[in-house]
Amino acid sequence: MRTDEFDFVLPEALIAQHPPEQRGGSRMLHVHDGVLEDSLFSLLLQKVNAGDVMVLNDTRVIRARLFGIKRSGGKIEVMVERVLNEHEVLAQVRASKSPVTGSYLLLATELSVEVLGRVGEFYHLRFCSDEAVLELLERYGRLPLPPYITHAAEEEDESRYQTVFAREAGAVAAPTAGLHFDDAMLESLRDKGVKIVYVTLHVGAGTFQPVRAELVGEHVMHSECYEIPQVTVDAIEAAHAAGARVFAVGTTSLRALESSAAKGALAAGTGETRIFITPGYNFRVVDVLLTNFHLPKSTLLMLVSAFGGMAEMRAAYRHAVEQQYRFFSYGDAMLIERKIG
Repeated sequence: MRTDEFDFVLPEALIAQHPPEQRGGSRMLHVHDGVLEDSLFSLLLQKVNAGDVMVLNDTRVIRARLFGIKRSGGKIEVMVERVLNEHEVLAQVRASKSPVTGSYLLLATELSVEVLGRVGEFYHLRFCSDEAVLELLERYGRLPLPPYITHAAEEEDESRYQTVFAREAGAVAAPTAGLHFDDAMLESLRDKGVKIVYVTLHVGAGTFQPVRAELVGEHVMHSECYEIPQVTVDAIEAAHAAGARVFAVGTTSLRALESSAAKGALAAGTGETRIFITPGYNFRVVDVLLTNFHLPKSTLLMLVSAFGGMAEMRAAYRHAVEQQYRFFSYGDAMLIERKIG
């Protein structure tokens, strides 16, 4: 497959710059049985049945962006990609001249950080403090909004670019399908008999990168870590045994589940995934996907095309543009039922 098969024209005005006034106030395009049904996220309760399982990603976005200077005086921007331990991280570093191994950075006017080396495209950094990195980031860092959101993080973003069920700190981007849910919706789902369970996948900045290779198969996928609890595995197995469905809230939840099951049965535990899901992939766990609208030529657009069908997703995205749905992180939702055959 060629990457340009996943391209489409998106008017800039359709890129949502702010969340809807109320959580859950988005539109929702329901794709099923060859039908494109314009709906609302608030009507999600009508799309689920008692006994279904809904899997949410409970990762929490960290304040991963820091600004500072090199010892030489040059300005720098640091974007933490992954926290490795209490004092070390992998990060992107933007500077007029790349920092060298063994040099020091001064971030937020008072954080001394040593450059330990390079790991691929990232820098291995050590924070020279007795405090844990996550505590330092919470105090000195800034919220990392996606590159297509043009304003700096505001007070509104501090709460709305975080799911109401976020608890495991480590992501540098939100699992955006989860942003639609408020506590009332979660409670209503439980009251209807839907089992709510969780996985953790810490979303990396690579999620925003377009595929630059001409051929899809030449793309090198970024790596993300995930954890699946035993209670989630048990709920999914029980649902499928009873003929119920598994809903993945977001491509991150889907990637965690399908990564675990790639070599056989779904299993609890932690892992590292570079799973690259493209048309032709054999899904083993997820039956229905709730997601947002994704960037042209992105790995996530390829994933939903694998899940819902190439022709179906082309039609769905064309319809979404024509009907002026809101796109990307703060945008509207899609509910996609997996295409069989």
